[in-house]
Amino acid sequence: MKKIKGVNLGNWLVLEKWMLPELFEGTGAEDEVWLNRKMNPAELKEKMKEHRDTFITEQDFAFIKEQGIWLLRIPVPYFIFGDRPPFNGCVEYLDKAFDWAEKYGLQILIDLHTVPGSQNGYDNGGLTGVCKWCKNPEEVEFALTVLERLAKRYGQREGLYGLEVLNEPISFLVYATAPSTGKAVDKEEAKGSGYVPLPFLENFYRNAYRRLRKILPENKTIVFHDGFRLRHWGKFFRKEHMKNVVLDTHIYIFAMESFVPIHMPWVYQIYIKSQQRLIERIQRDVPVMVGEWCICNKYAEKAVSGKSAEESSDRSAQADAQDELRKKRYLEIAAMQLQAWESGAGWIYWSYQFKPNRKEPLDEKWKESWDFSRCVENGWIEFKNR
Repeated sequence: MKKIKGVNLGNWLVLEKWMLPELFEGTGAEDEVWLNRKMNPAELKEKMKEHRDTFITEQDFAFIKEQGIWLLRIPVPYFIFGDRPPFNGCVEYLDKAFDWAEKYGLQILIDLHTVPGSQNGYDNGGLTGVCKWCKNPEEVEFALTVLERLAKRYGQREGLYGLEVLNEPISFLVYATAPSTGKAVDKEEAKGSGYVPLPFLENFYRNAYRRLRKILPENKTIVFHDGFRLRHWGKFFRKEHMKNVVLDTHIYIFAMESFVPIHMPWVYQIYIKSQQRLIERIQRDVPVMVGEWCICNKYAEKAVSGKSAEESSDRSAQADAQDELRKKRYLEIAAMQLQAWESGAGWIYWSYQFKPNRKEPLDEKWKESWDFSRCVENGWIEFKNR
């Protein structure tokens, strides 16, 4: 199996406010659903067109190809076909993405990133603080029909790697500790929210596989997120006789740091090695890829200059020294993760870029390490010849 080397095209067709706050300015909205509720429909349509036209272009596909990347994970919303509120569909942009991918020899993993009522209560699930999709059989069926329509539209395309059934359906433990839990704007709308139970998720995955396999050629991959329960899935897919499937897990040092107060490479190494061993164990039964990760970490962000720069009155020299130390630390943590993730099926970085103009500063400096294009240009990550 060819090692996956990929990048996510986050915040293009599914919005996340933290990635590009400017899109939400003046609305008071914290997520895409509320952005649609608060904005005038005509103004919103114009804003979304401008964003989608400029945020990712053909030039980005050419740049990605130059970096040795071959797989693009593209998050899409449940309203991609424009037949559900906010009726602001975007399937024509996914069409463009396939044309560009095939032109540059890239492949696409379509990732159903949101569902009505949300599967996790995150802003990336479209509706912060609400998580009740799995309790509505009609909406569960709707999600399955969206997957079927995507499979029918792109199943025969050369540029299709596969379909990811659902991004990050949330577990009990993650739901209980997530900062977004309980933060819904409309408390009435959030009533009944909760985690996605494992028996439900298993059944949903069975149904999704059965329905997609009837449409997709066998050489197209069906991807399942682990639902933050990687240990559970070892033998599931083999028992279900599923063919050409990959299990997706998301691993962030940034998230681990929220629970561990020591921000040093040896701590990261322990964490990453434990994840690597788990991946290798599950991989005996099903290929496991790290579908989201990044090099963001507090050790690099807190880089301080050496003695010579501290004693120097030249502020420029101090800044240069700090930048070099920051670069060295990012390279160290990047190499640590790449070695671990490549012991599985491969990896997909989150995310490709935060702003179309890479020269324009981000609203917060720490976000630079989430931006793959800036990491490449800053020399913070080296993987081309791996």
